[in-house]
Amino acid sequence: MAVPTRRRTAASATEARGSDPAVLRISSRNYSSWSMRGWLLCRMAGIAFEEEVVSVDDVGSRAELLLQSSSILIPALRHDGAELWDTLAIAEYLAELVPEARMLPEDRLARARCRSISGEMHAGFAALRSTLPMNLRATVPNFTLWSGARADIARILWIWRDCLGRWGGPWLLGAEKSIADAMYAPVVTRFRTYDVKLDAVCEAYAQTILGWPDVAEWIEAGKREPETHISELDLEAEF
Repeated sequence: MAVPTRRRTAASATEARGSDPAVLRISSRNYSSWSMRGWLLCRMAGIAFEEEVVSVDDVGSRAELLLQSSSILIPALRHDGAELWDTLAIAEYLAELVPEARMLPEDRLARARCRSISGEMHAGFAALRSTLPMNLRATVPNFTLWSGARADIARILWIWRDCLGRWGGPWLLGAEKSIADAMYAPVVTRFRTYDVKLDAVCEAYAQTILGWPDVAEWIEAGKREPETHISELDLEAEF
């Protein structure tokens, strides 16, 4: 089994509560959309945390990246006695730990919508995940979308348009980013990789996500990551 490496990430606003340092276990920045979500959530909370990076050669990590695992165990957050490996559990834990970070909207209806669409991303869109795997280094112009992926994309774009229309943007639930934006951020990178065409409203939201400094930092780090290729996810060479 590959030995995880660690790197400390500074807090952006608030030090982690509790006596133990926070440790976030992640996988490849280039390939792992779930790692990206967990990392963005920690950045949103403003906690100081160490990154424990698991190699893509690790059997468990590889199984999850290839959707061959029945349970998503990466990312995982350890902090103050808590061990959390479900992304929504991490999100809720951090929202309670650092309420001043306002990771959940103050408005009751917006807060309910945030949880609903975050849960839908967490549990759904299997066709999108399997046919448009995350790969920040790849660019696939005119990618052929099959019916299952088209249906998932249509649903995601409907969610974006509906939320932006109701709460006025530029984030999904209004003027401030929320857990939902962290959940949908990797989708924006997929749309860029596979040349998914967006209408003006959704393109504006995509630009908002790509302009988020933490997202830009993750993407840049993913592109600089040592090129350990996973042939099943490197679709660029096939087109």
